[in-house]
Amino acid sequence: MKKTIIKKIIASSMFALLPMSPYANDVVVDKSIGMELARDIANETISACRDDGFHVSAVVVDRFGLMRAALRDDLASRFTLEIAQRKANMTVMAWTDSGAFKNARSDIQQELNHIQGLIVMEGGIRITAGGYNIGAVGVSGAPGGDKDAACAQTALSKLSERIEFAIDD
Repeated sequence: MKKTIIKKIIASSMFALLPMSPYANDVVVDKSIGMELARDIANETISACRDDGFHVSAVVVDRFGLMRAALRDDLASRFTLEIAQRKANMTVMAWTDSGAFKNARSDIQQELNHIQGLIVMEGGIRITAGGYNIGAVGVSGAPGGDKDAACAQTALSKLSERIEFAIDD
């Protein structure tokens, strides 16, 4: 009986030593893409596609899938905006480029396409800075998702130095 009481006292005192606050997560700091960088990525993506003769829309979302910038080229269909956003959201959900996800998980592609805001198509590219996933860019309107993705890659390459130094550790 005495051993049980001693064990309870030791366990209680050990528990008291642990720093536990019910308010530990009241403020969460995250690293996500800012509006200016998002706007410039969308603009550069559309410019890259224009250089190739394509009229597209580009949507940049943050790490949570919230839209930060959306641009539609003058001659791009209005539907390209929604498709671009859904590609970007797919990229954020999977944290891999949407084309790579499409190739790796064809078994669940149809199910995911029924989820509002997602589409499993090539053309969504991750945006990373300092090792953090800070967002994604989705592109739609070129004749093929590979061309959409190439425009986004061109834009990200052009802005790579700015993106890499966007995160202060």
